[in-house]
Amino acid sequence: MQPDLRYLYVPIPTLLSACFALLVVLLVVGIYYAVRSVAKKKMPFIFLGCLLWLCLLYVLAQNSFFLELQAVPPRFLVAVLPPFIFIGGVFVSRKGRQFMEGLSLRHLTWVHTIRIGVELLLFQLFVVGQIPQIMTFEGRNWDILAGLTAPMMVFMVFRQKKWSSKALLWWNIFALGLLINIVTTAVLSAPFPFQQLAFEQPNVGVLKPTFIWLPGFVVPVVLFSHLAAIRRLWR
Repeated sequence: MQPDLRYLYVPIPTLLSACFALLVVLLVVGIYYAVRSVAKKKMPFIFLGCLLWLCLLYVLAQNSFFLELQAVPPRFLVAVLPPFIFIGGVFVSRKGRQFMEGLSLRHLTWVHTIRIGVELLLFQLFVVGQIPQIMTFEGRNWDILAGLTAPMMVFMVFRQKKWSSKALLWWNIFALGLLINIVTTAVLSAPFPFQQLAFEQPNVGVLKPTFIWLPGFVVPVVLFSHLAAIRRLWR
């Protein structure tokens, strides 16, 4: 079955792109405050690295780089592989593990509030034909629950201290499952050779600016936050 690609080259409305860009800016600011107490001397390089990566993804998407669906290997890998390789490097290196040990669990939990805004904007992407319904909270995507419950976890675990670190561990595991669910759905809905879902309205929105930052930056940051927290709490 061939996917319906009528929206492949239709631009995302400017307001939607701007709103998502604002979310990403807020996330970068959050990263700055979370990391500066752990790696103050390296913070300018980390901050600059984030900005350069975001600019590169934007320029590539703006020039329709990721819309060449027949390219081998898939060009989408350019957006997703480097962040995951970076995360793997942090976990296997001694300095990387020391870095994670210094991160605040409170900050790692607050990061997930961005998922509220992401899910609301994903729904608007569905409305304008850029992603399928199954990628929204009306379909198979319940990731917004992680964003809505993150402030509650901060309040109960760190402010009131009524819930233990074990509760935070299980919340992270549950929220990680929600993330894996939507990432899997998004990949299987994209118009790649292995597409299995949503042929009538495939996932093309995340191949365009500024939403290319979702798989190329936001998802890796959220994933890292979960993995770093789970590693700390499990130990």
